[in-house]
Amino acid sequence: MIIRTNIFCTAVLIITLTVITAAAGDWPDWHGPDRTNKSKETGLLKQWPKEGPALLWTAKGLGDGYSTVSTFGGTIYTAGVVDNMNYVFAFDLGGKLLWRTPAGGVWEATRAFARAYRGSRATPVVNDGMVYYLSDTGLLVALDAKTGAQRWSLNIREKYNAAMPEYGYSESPLIVGRLYVAAYGKKAGALCLDKKTGKVIWESAPKATTANRGDPAYTSFIWAENSGYRQLISFSSTHVYGIDSETGRYLWTVPMHNSRDNNCADVIFHDGHVFASTGYGIGSKLIKLEPKGKSDVSATVVYETKLMDNHHGGLVLHEGHVYGAGHESAGWFCLDFKTGQQKWRQAGKGSMTFADGMLYMYDEKGTMSLVKATPSAFTPVSSFEVPSGNMKSHFWARPVVSNGVLYVRYADHLYAYDIKAK
Repeated sequence: MIIRTNIFCTAVLIITLTVITAAAGDWPDWHGPDRTNKSKETGLLKQWPKEGPALLWTAKGLGDGYSTVSTFGGTIYTAGVVDNMNYVFAFDLGGKLLWRTPAGGVWEATRAFARAYRGSRATPVVNDGMVYYLSDTGLLVALDAKTGAQRWSLNIREKYNAAMPEYGYSESPLIVGRLYVAAYGKKAGALCLDKKTGKVIWESAPKATTANRGDPAYTSFIWAENSGYRQLISFSSTHVYGIDSETGRYLWTVPMHNSRDNNCADVIFHDGHVFASTGYGIGSKLIKLEPKGKSDVSATVVYETKLMDNHHGGLVLHEGHVYGAGHESAGWFCLDFKTGQQKWRQAGKGSMTFADGMLYMYDEKGTMSLVKATPSAFTPVSSFEVPSGNMKSHFWARPVVSNGVLYVRYADHLYAYDIKAK
């Protein structure tokens, strides 16, 4: 095992400080403070009224997009496309708009069928008084969290000569002391930046010179400590891979390529293993990471299954089981993390999050359901229909539970529901 004591201590200190400054129920990042898509809150309703939990307020004017929310210090952040411009929004806890800041032009589909999917994709990340957002055209902006004033920006697509993803950039930057983002360009594959200034700390090798070939995926980095390395793990359009967070060196790569080149679901890391899933009939893999000599990591596929080929709704790991929806292997699934064995399967497809022992399932038809997170059986408890009004969009934004409130985005609207137990 490779030991890097000083780096490890620094990383622990950074993570500790982040936890201390965030309220217990805050959700300052994509998929929560540790990117596991699990809230640590308790004291939430275990059953909703027939008509659903009480609607506290509705915020309007978000424009087109599938960005979900992040929350920190009494402020809610999200993004959307209005009048062909990306915007980052900040609201107070009553749904009042505090500020909105432009964040670059918008992605334009090259194929006619894709034009129905326009809108923001990434979620603003809040860290140390700043908000970071990557637009669908590759413009990375750093904004003052209180005022929305821009502090710095970097167009990673232009600077690094990167290909434009078919559906636009979808990545939410990762911050663990430093800021990490994937460029997938001819000049660099991934970037490490000073979060305060945007100054480059390292640039990984261009994708063409590494085993990690592939264009941008629609995923975000997760942070993992394994095999003596603090790793960044994610998808390209064709591979799952890991990068040394200190140097940018690619550590390992595993092919995982669907017919549409659009891996969309963030991976899960647990107990030295990576669970990766992608749609269009490919399915899921469990990958074991182990030290290889003094400077490498071996990545061995433990199993692969056609089950739960997750399209873009995301996954949750809870007590040794993975929950999520399949695409061509249609339905909501529960799989054993270590074996891939199916525990249950139920009709439906969508996105989800987890809080207080329950799964919050947001179906693509607009139904929000409360389901027990148990492998024994699919056990729905309550559900309600998310209002669609006269809007035409897709029920794709991830639900978020923060400080006793369930946030649900649909098109131009953000709904806030009271889910605290009385």
